[in-house]
Amino acid sequence: MTTKQIDYCIELARTQSFSRGSENMFVSQPTFSYQIKLLEEEVGFEIFVRNGKGATLTPAGEQFVTYLSNMREDMKRAIEQGQNFSAKYRDNITISMMVRQALYFLPEAIKDFERTTPGVQITPLFQYDNGMDSFLKDGSDIIFALREQTKQLAGTMVHELFESHIYLICNRNDPLAEKNLITDEDIFGRTLMVGGGSPTLLRSVQQKLISSGKNEYFNSPDHDTTLTNIAAGKGICLAPGFLNDHSGQFAWIPYDSNRTFECVLCTHKADKRSSLGSFVKTLQRLYKDAVAFPL
Repeated sequence: MTTKQIDYCIELARTQSFSRGSENMFVSQPTFSYQIKLLEEEVGFEIFVRNGKGATLTPAGEQFVTYLSNMREDMKRAIEQGQNFSAKYRDNITISMMVRQALYFLPEAIKDFERTTPGVQITPLFQYDNGMDSFLKDGSDIIFALREQTKQLAGTMVHELFESHIYLICNRNDPLAEKNLITDEDIFGRTLMVGGGSPTLLRSVQQKLISSGKNEYFNSPDHDTTLTNIAAGKGICLAPGFLNDHSGQFAWIPYDSNRTFECVLCTHKADKRSSLGSFVKTLQRLYKDAVAFPL
């Protein structure tokens, strides 16, 4: 199976026309048709049903083309990444996190690091789900995590980064936005957004409020949905400070609790690159220097 055959197959599925497909691929119709036929012979099943007007996908073809389309996008990204890398860099460090704002100082760290360590590229990976599984399978070099996620992980090193506090998020015109500190009593009577993959510590705080019987609650599948619901006036939520993008769209008020999230970076013990250690130290330094920064 060649990349041209993959492209021809995807294009025929899109246009359902041999003439239009070949025209869009800048080849003759016989060449286009022949390559589709070769592909079908290789995979061993009919991808298209031919008719007088063109071709439609068979049930097996629908599933196959869906897979090809995903594979082609992955291939495209890999080629683009390779082109970027080969033009300027000799090494690459990938760092995984669930959302962009989890590491607020990452852009500054990349800028500082690439200035002092030219030729080493830092590639962020955003993996809301299964990021830790991917890291453990060598899908990334560094992962941002909470200390609770790193217990009993074999073959990894844990690097302390910062402690993050609990905040209440609400609309800026909400009366709660005028407060400097939020207590449980302030939240009673309000609808609390919960769920969304909340860390264990946060779930225990949410459960304490819900079990009091003084709060309504609303299950939200993820943080972005929660923020959308807050903007729509459906409720408020408690969240770790590291999720704050500091855009000013919402009010983030400290919640009266001495419990914090221990935020760390994990690396593979077997990865002894000095550049990797240097980048971890760059991030640690930036967070250490940001003593007054709300986290």
